[in-house]
Amino acid sequence: MTSRSGWTAVARRWPLVVLLGALGLGAAALVLSGQTTRYDGSAEVLIQPTSPATSLSGRAVESYAHVLGGTALEQRAVKALGLEDAGDAEVRGEVVGNSSVVRVVVRTTDPERAAQLAGQVAEELVSWIASYQDRAAERAGEDAPDLPTLSPIVIQEGTASSQPVEPDARRTYVLFGLAGLLLGLLLAALRNLATATVTSSDALTEQVKAPVIGAVAQDRHVADHPLISTLSNQHPRAEAMRIIRTNLQFLDVDRVSNVYVVTSSVAGEGKTTTASNLAISLAQSGQNVVLVDGDLRRPRLHEVFGAEQNVGLTSVLVGKVPLDSAVQGTDVPGLDVLTSGTRPPNPSEIIQTAAMETVLIELGRRYDIVLVDAPPLLPVADAALLSVISDGAILVVRHGRTGHDQVRAASERITTVGGRLLGTIISMSPKKETARYGYGYGYDDGKGRRRR
Repeated sequence: MTSRSGWTAVARRWPLVVLLGALGLGAAALVLSGQTTRYDGSAEVLIQPTSPATSLSGRAVESYAHVLGGTALEQRAVKALGLEDAGDAEVRGEVVGNSSVVRVVVRTTDPERAAQLAGQVAEELVSWIASYQDRAAERAGEDAPDLPTLSPIVIQEGTASSQPVEPDARRTYVLFGLAGLLLGLLLAALRNLATATVTSSDALTEQVKAPVIGAVAQDRHVADHPLISTLSNQHPRAEAMRIIRTNLQFLDVDRVSNVYVVTSSVAGEGKTTTASNLAISLAQSGQNVVLVDGDLRRPRLHEVFGAEQNVGLTSVLVGKVPLDSAVQGTDVPGLDVLTSGTRPPNPSEIIQTAAMETVLIELGRRYDIVLVDAPPLLPVADAALLSVISDGAILVVRHGRTGHDQVRAASERITTVGGRLLGTIISMSPKKETARYGYGYGYDDGKGRRRR
């Protein structure tokens, strides 16, 4: 799958992505509702030497900010405010940029208390610095050199943030929302990989190493007129089969091939109708064609062509009748059919007999083209076994129904046993897809009008 088609397929699942994004926002709201709201209160103290000629190092300013990390100033502030305790308040200090300003930050659940405590802790810091200088001077004595005198002042009284700083609602919503969207995209991509269906010839050739030899447009009248022999030569399905017929000649140019197995991944992909119409188109081109019902489990060719079912392929394989007696003619000149005959209890075993290979070789000698309508590949092994004793298989793939994984698995079934997948045909395709093969352009409805 190309990146563009992959993203297009994921985009089709946008409700899933949106739903998980919304669930992410809901989860964020739930998380936020269980968290305690906290506010920051702050105040600022400028610490500067009394003498303009004296400078204060940044490390010295940081040391005063570090003092705020202890509990001494906090306890003094609580006592000064007449509070019982600081509650859940957290006090810290930080230097504002490269300046000599120390910011006091108090975080608690009450914004008013945060502002009060921050302002009072700032006052206590100023007092503590003054008393610290006095004690330092006393310890130094009269003979000590003059120590630089600091003059700290509160330059910003205690204030509180108008919005809570914890939890960070915006950040939480963004993270949870993005997580939900990403999870939605991931699930959509995984679901698309698991359920992706063939919707174009390009997508099909990416799954199997075989060319697409044509596509048959979806026709709502196919149930009433399944065979192209009942349609006008200009009908889109008839034209589709002519193009497939032409492309069939170029599938295996390096060797002489005339025995082809027509199969599908699973049931319901239109392989029997496709095989029947391809056989009719080949016969209409003047070739001698025989269509063999190789689906010994659910045979249908006798119903499609109104042929005898009791005598057929199995009758020949078990030696009840000769091949000439089992082959039946049809209303289409140049086309014969060999129905399945009586259903055997062991289809796979019969197909693997030397008699089956002998029948196909003999039919290939008598007819220009031999088409074998085989069972689906994935449910049973019959079609894969038939591909080994024929010149190769043609895989019918239903547009928008057959999964990528089914196509790959079907191809592997053939190659694993030593068979060859020669080409693929897309059935029930939209007109826009069939148009690239040169048909679907319209036809005469018999009344002189062109239909699309």
